[in-house]
Amino acid sequence: MIKLSVKLETLLDRSEKNLGSGIHPVVKESALEMVKRAYEEGIFVQISAGYRSMEEQAKLYGQGRLGYIYDGNNYSDLSKPRVTNAMPGQSYHNYGLAIDYFIVNDDGKNAIWTIDAKWKRVAAIGKSLGFSWGGDWSSFKDYPHLDMTGGLTYSQLKAGTKPRLISKVNGATPPAIQVESEVIVKDTPAKDSGNQTIKSIQRTLNSQYNAKIDVDGSNTKKALIKGFQNELNKQYGAKINVDGIWGPQTKAASPNVREGAKGNITYILQAALYLEGQNPHGIDGIFGSGTEIAVKAFQRVKGIPADGIAGEYTFAKLFG
Repeated sequence: MIKLSVKLETLLDRSEKNLGSGIHPVVKESALEMVKRAYEEGIFVQISAGYRSMEEQAKLYGQGRLGYIYDGNNYSDLSKPRVTNAMPGQSYHNYGLAIDYFIVNDDGKNAIWTIDAKWKRVAAIGKSLGFSWGGDWSSFKDYPHLDMTGGLTYSQLKAGTKPRLISKVNGATPPAIQVESEVIVKDTPAKDSGNQTIKSIQRTLNSQYNAKIDVDGSNTKKALIKGFQNELNKQYGAKINVDGIWGPQTKAASPNVREGAKGNITYILQAALYLEGQNPHGIDGIFGSGTEIAVKAFQRVKGIPADGIAGEYTFAKLFG
């Protein structure tokens, strides 16, 4: 009887589910790429954990500890052994910057926890994608653990500093994840309609963000910045003051947005490009080829690398 190997799609589906909704998009992309590359070498790997909430961390820390209280709740569980010394906020999992993995057997039904050549090869693939491996730690060895921290400490992450991670999957940062449930209901302008397009943008900003600007074809940039700041707070927890003023906090929180992205931030990008004389040929919140061409043209005019990806430097030129 021929024994069938587990399908790559099965490993990816399981891994994506275990990564959790709070995982950083670059960490997610890199983790799934690691699964793919290992599979190509005949190694079947699965992600077992990704984002972990503070409450989940408290539950783990409470195992084997008497009377452990977090946020007013008792998480003590003496029926289970201690598994971590990391309290809530002291694990990169709590910030969506860490993953755990394990090997599965050929049919994908059983986990293999032996730290052998295959296990170390997966770690090497992960490191090539930008992860640090817990197996390299000098004191406590955490062999399933990989993290990508951007050089930030727990204290910096607790204070709200956002890591700037660069994907090594294809040499570019992946599209920003935007909240589909909050996509703007757009007052779609006619293409190349001059001030009517700007007025349509203003009506959308007034409706979506209560911008309170006159629909007269002027005073739009500050409203766009306010909308951008609102989205950074909603989607990324940036905790920026929504004042319509471009400053270092807004710049540092700016995501990388590229072809394939959809949502409010893409809409704001398209509107800002239009105001700068670069027509994206559709202000619809969908980053297609027209938007990419407009971004590249704007970048060339401003003397920054014309890669078609709108990141902090492009947004700074648009809004600064």
